[in-house]
Amino acid sequence: MGTIQLGVDTFGDVTLGPDGALQSQAQTIRDLIAQAELADRVGLDSFGVGEHHRDDFAVSSPETVLAAIAARTERIIVASAVTVLSSDDPVRVFQRFATVDAISGGRAEAVLGRGSFTESFPLFGYRLEDYETLFAEKLELFTRLIEEKPVSWSGRTRAALDEQNVYPRTETGLRTWVAVGGSPESVIRTAEHGLPMILAIIGGDPLRFEPFARLFRDAEAKFGGGRQPLAVHSPGHVAATDDQAKDELWPHYQRMHARIGRERGWGPLSRENFEAEAGPGGALHVGSPETVAAKILRTHRVLGNDRFQLKYANGTMPHEQLMSSLELYGREVAPIVRDTLAAG
Repeated sequence: MGTIQLGVDTFGDVTLGPDGALQSQAQTIRDLIAQAELADRVGLDSFGVGEHHRDDFAVSSPETVLAAIAARTERIIVASAVTVLSSDDPVRVFQRFATVDAISGGRAEAVLGRGSFTESFPLFGYRLEDYETLFAEKLELFTRLIEEKPVSWSGRTRAALDEQNVYPRTETGLRTWVAVGGSPESVIRTAEHGLPMILAIIGGDPLRFEPFARLFRDAEAKFGGGRQPLAVHSPGHVAATDDQAKDELWPHYQRMHARIGRERGWGPLSRENFEAEAGPGGALHVGSPETVAAKILRTHRVLGNDRFQLKYANGTMPHEQLMSSLELYGREVAPIVRDTLAAG
């Protein structure tokens, strides 16, 4: 069955403080850095920080936060989750990640995506009508930049480049992933560029994404770029027992779902729906260490993913509960998964 890397992701969700009130975004960022330090200490493989431009998430500049994490950790991979490339400049994105890579001693990874929220488009002067073109063109340019050679490029979405050098250079190259939400076209495009892919599985049975994993491998073979890593990103929470984990997560997950649902026209989330997603065939990896490990292994057996990223921060859950979840994930879930795979 091979091996698997185990990491975590956070969007910097603004959390509740000890007094039950929302903490400041500044305190949330400081707590996030402490969470990353713990993830490093308990032996997790990667730590991803997402980009958003709204009041319920504290991080709008992942690379700045990753630089602080890089300076205070020793071995963990530091990555975005994701960088919204469509509304940014690929040259500046590369430069920022190359800088984080230098600070971390070669541990930085860029994870590029279109983003599931659109606040960055009006904020930075982009039109939503250009959603597809912006990402396709900027991803093409970014794949040229990571070759770290003089770049010539032209397109509709930014000024052309003519044999331009971009600095700083990295020492060993910048690993760059593409995050995909379930579009076959996005899967094929990622394989065509020869990049690793992350499947964002946030609802329903993870096994329904098996056709996308198979499409990715088939497209890789077609384009002849060689096998690249495949990862899965899913939300969850770990506690001593299944009931404790679900009871701790539920109010914060429900509040987050209700807020985003009002913006997108979703219906309310019932406890019954939540329990279904937390069950064996749902996307929520919530429960005891044994339960969460079993769900990770179930997905790995079918999708063959090389990495699993637990989105451990979901809504306003307090810092102390997030730290406890990370501790259990690193010290108990990870050994179960690794030992099971080692035993075949």
